[in-house]
Amino acid sequence: MNIVLIGMRGAGKSNVSRRLSVLTKRPVLSSDQLIEYDNGGRSIQQIVADANNDWHAFRDMEYEVVKKITCLDNLIVDCGGGIIVDLDDEGNEIYSRRKVDLLRRNGTIVWLKGDIARLAAKVKDDASRPTLDAVRSAEEVMQRRLPFYEQAADIVINIEGKTREKLAAKIAKKIAKLA
Repeated sequence: MNIVLIGMRGAGKSNVSRRLSVLTKRPVLSSDQLIEYDNGGRSIQQIVADANNDWHAFRDMEYEVVKKITCLDNLIVDCGGGIIVDLDDEGNEIYSRRKVDLLRRNGTIVWLKGDIARLAAKVKDDASRPTLDAVRSAEEVMQRRLPFYEQAADIVINIEGKTREKLAAKIAKKIAKLA
């Protein structure tokens, strides 16, 4: 069974996954790094920019990577912030049943839940992250995703005021109780 970390940009999924790996002796796979690998090493920002900021193709790439990840077992999966969304025909984000159902098939989904305003401010000036929406602010996008994270999560971990080490320990303890 995999441990799947989801959450908004800036929630610390990558950092917590590495610390959790040390505690559980499980390897970490990053959905975003696998997408970059599948695209010749191009960054997520480059991939999205090359598609004229059309996120449809990226969400389909994410789905293909999730199909690969869920064939593996006993991993920690560090998911990109939008793993829980797809896009409708008008380009609006909707809940991604196809990706979440696959992740859940062989994993426990852990949502690292944080304060939206703080997380949006934290990643605001990060040039390595592509713009989520040409019209809405990152904070608005994150706010709209809240019910999707809630629907996807098997376990919710509030990250506010906790160190990455304590978050990893808390996740490891909760996962051990499920075993």
